[in-house]
Amino acid sequence: MQFNFEQQHVIVSGGSKGIGLACAKAFFNEGAFVSIISRHQDNLNQALIEISGQTTHPHIKAISANLSDANQALQALNIAEEQFGPVQVLINSSGAAKRVGPDDLNPDAWKASMDAKFYPYIHLIDPVIKKMAQQGGGSIINIIGHGGKIAKPVHISGGSANAALMLASNGLAAAYAPSGVRVNAINPGITLTGRLDGLIEAQSKQTGKSRQEVLKEFTNDIPMGRLAQPEEIANVALFLASPLASYITANIITMDGAMYPII
Repeated sequence: MQFNFEQQHVIVSGGSKGIGLACAKAFFNEGAFVSIISRHQDNLNQALIEISGQTTHPHIKAISANLSDANQALQALNIAEEQFGPVQVLINSSGAAKRVGPDDLNPDAWKASMDAKFYPYIHLIDPVIKKMAQQGGGSIINIIGHGGKIAKPVHISGGSANAALMLASNGLAAAYAPSGVRVNAINPGITLTGRLDGLIEAQSKQTGKSRQEVLKEFTNDIPMGRLAQPEEIANVALFLASPLASYITANIITMDGAMYPII
């Protein structure tokens, strides 16, 4: 099935790597004007080549910003809108909280997790959702992670940030539904991206097992027998942003291969 996002402006935070990059590619291939936001210009430059095959393209805008800073987030949004106009779709996929074992938790670690995961999303959602309400509609999709539902010793602070994002997603969905704005979330399980290395390293340190043993255990725990591909997450984001999902809001979709078959 093909989705048509021609003439629509899609912002993808964290669009230079992993799931964010896969989402940026997917919407670009469906004809959207895509603004990607990331901290590092080098990563953005590489992403431009991966998405369009060239360093510049009239349908892509690469913006360097630290979304943990609300002012930088607002500035990035303004730059994107100056290039492509009002935002119809916002995909949040930026940041990942560092895995921290329980003995290493302290006030700085808790704050760092929120700065890495929660605030980068909120700092974009807050101005975007208000503008979407004024224009009569829009779709926001937050790529979060099931760590907010499954409490693990190596991911307590990061999981707390994820849980906060889930609540914020559904609360905002309810608040802005009368204005035609839909807000949904996707909780990927273990996905084949660069972030997987950090998870493996933390689990290895916590358990004393080798990296190879940890990776094998991750796969063995998934009933589908494999890890997710970033493109599979992006396909669901395409659906949620499309008219086919016009009555779906305040939903959190788990994509973990039935690793945690919870209700």
